[in-house]
Amino acid sequence: MHRVVIGQMRKFIAAAVFGMLLFCFSATVSAQVVVDKTVATVSDGVMTELITLSDLKWQLALQPGVQLSPPSSEDLNRALQLQINQRIFALEAERLPRTPPTEQEINNKINEILGYFPTTAEFERRLNTVGFSSVKDDNFERIIAQRVAIDKYLDFRFRSFIVITAEDEAKYYREIFVPEFRTNSPGQLMPTLDAKRSEINRTLTEDRVAAQIEAFLDEAKRRIQTVILSPV
Repeated sequence: MHRVVIGQMRKFIAAAVFGMLLFCFSATVSAQVVVDKTVATVSDGVMTELITLSDLKWQLALQPGVQLSPPSSEDLNRALQLQINQRIFALEAERLPRTPPTEQEINNKINEILGYFPTTAEFERRLNTVGFSSVKDDNFERIIAQRVAIDKYLDFRFRSFIVITAEDEAKYYREIFVPEFRTNSPGQLMPTLDAKRSEINRTLTEDRVAAQIEAFLDEAKRRIQTVILSPV
């Protein structure tokens, strides 16, 4: 059960972080759209972000395995909720100074994103549907640079202050890892705590990051106004 919860949290973080790319994409390409429909607005009282139907379709286009022609209402609504969370992060990130990403950071991020797709060709095929020529497209690389900046904000805001102690690792090993290993791998030699310490540390870190992000979004949604203008 614990691993299921952690898995859900990790998927949430991945979606939130990966989704930042999609927010940046929509902000870049919106100027090219002549006619579009505004689906929702997100405002902190100072700045207002628009979420359009194209934003949702672009987001789905960059998610492996999601049907595009036509997108389902369920997928569009899931994309809308993700976009709302993304815009909240974007509004918060604007409050902090940013350092330009390096070329190496951009290349590393592109390679990371490619890992979500079976092949580069499949990823580029979906990129083509939303106006990019390839992963080497200048506009796409600019968007990745924005993505890196958002990643840095998330690392600073939610990851940099987390401390996992040796006692935390030992407790997880004793109460979670050992019982699950005995259930899932009967008869196999039990790995030692030291052998699994790094893995346990990463699991506990991601667990706490996910909990902090969830708490942050709950609090932010009480002070940031979201208005749904056109149901999807």
